[in-house]
Amino acid sequence: MRSLKTLLMSLLLALTAWAQRADPAFDPVKQVDLTFQKGAVVLTVPPGAHLKAAFMEVVKKGGPGTLQVGPLPPTQAKDEIGDGIWHDTVRIPVRGEGLRGPVTLAVTYQPCTEGEGGVCFPPTTRTLEVKASEIPAGALAVVSPEKPAVSSVEEKAGEAKVAAPAPAASPTPAPTPAAPQEHSGLIWSLLLVFLAGMGASLTPCVYPMIPITMAIVGAKGGGKARGFALSAVLVLGMAVTYTTLGVLAAKSGAAFGAFAQKPAFLVPVSLLFAAFALSLFGAFEIALPPGLAMKLQGDGSRKGFGGAFLMGLVLGPLSAPCVGPVIGAVLVGIAQQGVVWLGGLQLFVFALGMGVLFMAVGTFSAGLPKSGEWLTRFKQGMGLVVLGFAAWNVRLVVPGWLNFALWTGVMLAGVAVFGAFEAASGLVGQLRKGFALLLLALALLLGVRTVETFLGVDLLPKGGAVAAKEEHAGWLEQDLEGALAKAQAEHKVVLVDIYADWCAQCKELDEKTWPDPALKAWIAQHAIPIRIDTDAKRKDLAAKLQIRSYPTVLLLDAEGRELRRILGFQKPETIKAWLEGK
Repeated sequence: MRSLKTLLMSLLLALTAWAQRADPAFDPVKQVDLTFQKGAVVLTVPPGAHLKAAFMEVVKKGGPGTLQVGPLPPTQAKDEIGDGIWHDTVRIPVRGEGLRGPVTLAVTYQPCTEGEGGVCFPPTTRTLEVKASEIPAGALAVVSPEKPAVSSVEEKAGEAKVAAPAPAASPTPAPTPAAPQEHSGLIWSLLLVFLAGMGASLTPCVYPMIPITMAIVGAKGGGKARGFALSAVLVLGMAVTYTTLGVLAAKSGAAFGAFAQKPAFLVPVSLLFAAFALSLFGAFEIALPPGLAMKLQGDGSRKGFGGAFLMGLVLGPLSAPCVGPVIGAVLVGIAQQGVVWLGGLQLFVFALGMGVLFMAVGTFSAGLPKSGEWLTRFKQGMGLVVLGFAAWNVRLVVPGWLNFALWTGVMLAGVAVFGAFEAASGLVGQLRKGFALLLLALALLLGVRTVETFLGVDLLPKGGAVAAKEEHAGWLEQDLEGALAKAQAEHKVVLVDIYADWCAQCKELDEKTWPDPALKAWIAQHAIPIRIDTDAKRKDLAAKLQIRSYPTVLLLDAEGRELRRILGFQKPETIKAWLEGK
């Protein structure tokens, strides 16, 4: 009996060891299943991994005909830096026109693993050879964002490979618990866009035009039924203009994702929105040339349904000086999502929201309240929101001190908009002034943080993410050669933190691991720490250091020879034991 027990234990240990050997490190090519099924490119990742939406792209390489891609399914979650991600299976529908023979598709994706040891791999591009006959022609159908009812393992076993025809019968995907959440998210996003449209109709470029426009098209004084019909046609014209903008923005999404994460895009966009905000604050006016504005408005003789539709079409350009900042923010989000039908729907709903007051005035000949201080404050409030968007847009591409400085500026603008030092009367006035004083207090705190981060001094207690971002204050940046020279002079090793700006696990390592006091003490005593971005700033070191995923932490001797390496996010105790060779 004892011998049998010993034999069983030996077999169990052997099986455990075999299973561990059979579970190699994640391979971004071998472990991301890529197939073509029923008119869609299908990518599947195993449990514990995800794909980032920002880098997802499908393009046709050479050959006759054209290929249309999309819509991308809604993302299921966000990572630590706010990028949308997908788990399990992602289906990207495609359609073609004039395709012949085998069609080569280049599919670009970025996989990341999760949890302790999780890493992000650089964007990977692979090719699929697909028969032209398997790619459907005509308009794309809206693909359900719901996950398949089968698991990824079952799906891999039953999927046809690249050039093989799809199975004759397949069960219809069943809804999962995530589907109602995605549906609810779509409703909330459309509601916000509708409210943004209503807010845009209250701007000084649109609000005073409502009664004038209704008089031009003859909607006032002709009865409620006619007024309603003319107003509806006018709003339909507005919807055509804005829906076209939404579709054009979404169509750029396939090539937009990766570029939209780069400073070359984010910084100019933020500067543009900052200029829009200053215009809304009253610093200067953005207006169409007078001749063009008069030509668009016409001579006041556009009566009837044709005139109403034409006036709706031109209301977009006429309201651009005030609506531009709001519509621009919506368009940026649409382009980043890259979903054509959703982009058109969002701008259509925006136009409906903007047309609510037009409908009310045209139907009931309602009298609008006169413009005054309330309209000025509303315009300035919209400017504050646009300025906040400009600061938020560059939060990941500017130094920490500049990030604090930008938000200090936003808070100070809010202090002025809400009148912290103006006389206030009544309950509403007192509440407005109290909110302004709260913004002033936040601006002072952020200003102190700006000085601290820029000068490297401590003026206020540190905690949470703020402290974590400052933990690299004593680390060298990008200068591996200087770190090796310093290590030789001080007889220490070199600790290298390899990161990338788009790497969520790198941020997690910064916030949860490097701030550990015991780990900091060991580094100060034994190592020269350095951070290197081999993805963007020191690409020359990526091959030399054999970097294939992020984050990667290396321990080098003073001559630059690698002693050990560890991949992905790790807990402080794991890193410390690794450094000590345990």
